[in-house]
Amino acid sequence: MQSPHRVVIAAFPGVELLNVTGPAEVFSVATRVAGTGRSGYTVRIATAGGEPVATAGGIRLMADLTLDEVHGDVDTLLVSGAVRVDGHEVEPVLDGGTIDWLRRAAPGTHRVASVCSGAHLLAAAGLLDGLSATTHWRTAARLASDHPQVTVDPDPIFMREGRLWTCAGIAAGMDMALAMVTEDHGPGLALATARTMVMYVKRAGGQSQFSVPLTLPADPGDPAGQGDRIDELRRWIGDHLTEDLSAEALAARLHLSVRHFSRLFSRRTATTPAAYVESVRLEAARQLLQDSGHGLPEVAALSGLGSVESLHRSFRRRLGTTPAEYRRRFR
Repeated sequence: MQSPHRVVIAAFPGVELLNVTGPAEVFSVATRVAGTGRSGYTVRIATAGGEPVATAGGIRLMADLTLDEVHGDVDTLLVSGAVRVDGHEVEPVLDGGTIDWLRRAAPGTHRVASVCSGAHLLAAAGLLDGLSATTHWRTAARLASDHPQVTVDPDPIFMREGRLWTCAGIAAGMDMALAMVTEDHGPGLALATARTMVMYVKRAGGQSQFSVPLTLPADPGDPAGQGDRIDELRRWIGDHLTEDLSAEALAARLHLSVRHFSRLFSRRTATTPAAYVESVRLEAARQLLQDSGHGLPEVAALSGLGSVESLHRSFRRRLGTTPAEYRRRFR
């Protein structure tokens, strides 16, 4: 029998509990489901001094070893994330000691992964340079701003770039761990593990179904204050979703040619008028599915998407799921 796959999860004060225990439980259940005679996983928690750490929720995690005791015999190294939350403001915690340790420990590790905002630590250690990565949708813009050498995609539940894995918020660490079980031991064990834990082997859709539209950037080179007119138009669009919101109609409202209007709009919002209108209508549809009892025809009409077919197309294309499935999950 092969030796168990060795997993070390690095933790530090303020870490989210499920960032650590979620993946650990997936690996533990996979080992028990595999049964005797088959290699599974050993999971160890490492902290700076080997001391217990208090998680964000106040529960204390016991450590198995210190960070300095983690050597090159590790198969998978996970770093969990922590955030500071102040109302709607979320800021990733950058633990300097963990970042320095990652620079030393990661090169000799077969697989390196982050859970949630742990991607910010991988990026700060230089491990994501030139790669694509994801993180929790609420800190994705910050990751992209702080590390322009990293291509940040805020939608996937998890991503893999060679030996580097990143994932979205908290519970997504379990999705990623299941994918690792598939890679290490095949889909049969991953499926059995998921069934035991009452999980999906692969969750439908991406983070877009959980997030709200990101604030669109303002153009620092705004010509003649045209950006203010575009922003006013965006507010008007949100209040008139069932009207004609074609580029031609919107351009006429601002007394501009369609070409000039489209150029100004894209410069101000980093998207096209059509894509912006669809995103606002889709957000309205999401809110109606969550908060009302309207049927799909009414949701399509009230959101301005028009027909159930258009509603389905928008959900499939942008969220990777169906309106009915979205309602089941979030209402």
